[in-house]
Amino acid sequence: MQFSEGQTLVHPHHGPATVTEVLDRSVNGRSRRYVQFQIHRTDLRIAVPVDKAEEVGLRSVYAATQVQELLAVLRAPTGEQEEAWSRRFKANSETLRAGDPLLTAGVVRDLMRRQEERGLSAAEKDMLKHARLPILTELALALSLADGEAEKLLDSAVLEEQRTA
Repeated sequence: MQFSEGQTLVHPHHGPATVTEVLDRSVNGRSRRYVQFQIHRTDLRIAVPVDKAEEVGLRSVYAATQVQELLAVLRAPTGEQEEAWSRRFKANSETLRAGDPLLTAGVVRDLMRRQEERGLSAAEKDMLKHARLPILTELALALSLADGEAEKLLDSAVLEEQRTA
């Protein structure tokens, strides 16, 4: 993957980030090329070795066809869910740890629908809040939407399908 200043990429755990610099650093006497990022909506700056970028999971912002896949996951029927909130929380935590936007969208979908139907534990509400952010940001960036528009799109994709089912 090629990097250039000003380029927007997505970090699997921190979300969208803008490349601020591509630089060489000497670590333990060995020179290595790094790409430095500013994470959107935070003061967090990170640097990743260029040769580890793929392994870390850095990727481009979704294209229109990929956004359609994301929306299809959000509109899909709710998956099988564990009844005990602690087991459900553990399973969802493991899924979110993967950093895959499609898997994250499935967790968001299921938690949003459960919240509408039965409510969520405090820990699940917090999980939903944090899991929604990368999906909202991906939609906003890929479709050039304002934050509020991205939120409306996410909510309608998840909840409208549930109401019509």
